[in-house]
Amino acid sequence: MIRLLLMAWDRLSIYLPIAMMGLMALGTYWLVQNSPTPAAVAAERPVRTAPDYFMKDFSVTTFVEAGRLKSEVFGVSARHYPDTDTLEIDRVRIRSFDEQGRLTTATADRALTNSDATIVELFGNALLIREAQPDKLGTVMPRVEFRGEYLHANTDTDRVKSNKPVELRRGNDVFVGDTMDYDDNTQVMLMQGRVKGQIVQDKAASGKK
Repeated sequence: MIRLLLMAWDRLSIYLPIAMMGLMALGTYWLVQNSPTPAAVAAERPVRTAPDYFMKDFSVTTFVEAGRLKSEVFGVSARHYPDTDTLEIDRVRIRSFDEQGRLTTATADRALTNSDATIVELFGNALLIREAQPDKLGTVMPRVEFRGEYLHANTDTDRVKSNKPVELRRGNDVFVGDTMDYDDNTQVMLMQGRVKGQIVQDKAASGKK
């Protein structure tokens, strides 16, 4: 009898590791099936489109790294939008200086600007003026004035555009058109639509009295 029990035990011991592995596998499967599922990854927080701060009767001044004044922005009220890092300004007035120190001023009923006022969109009674000053070669460039209901200006590239009617005055010359793209660096202006122009000849330059 004892001999039979020993033989049975020997056979059982052969299969015992396999049986134990099977039990462990079943236990692991049960734990996986019955464990709570991990919480779903929280959706990314949506970018805030509402203003995150407001200003009243304010002025903002920016400088370049060397300490030179770059721009001054004044307004009756303003709202900052964090999703685009833009400032919407009511009754805006802007003074901006390029690397040569040339002054550009702008006014409008409303404006949208980036953080350092290098890109400005002007809405309603928009007026942008580049004062007469010498260029890099010392030649005095005439005063340039833009008027319209919408102007898009980039002071870094010295470019002014509009998809609405614009009046451009350069010195005594006057041009009007339905759209405009003006590059101050190349002195090239593209107007489309109903374009009209009036060029006033400089009598001193022509030798006439």
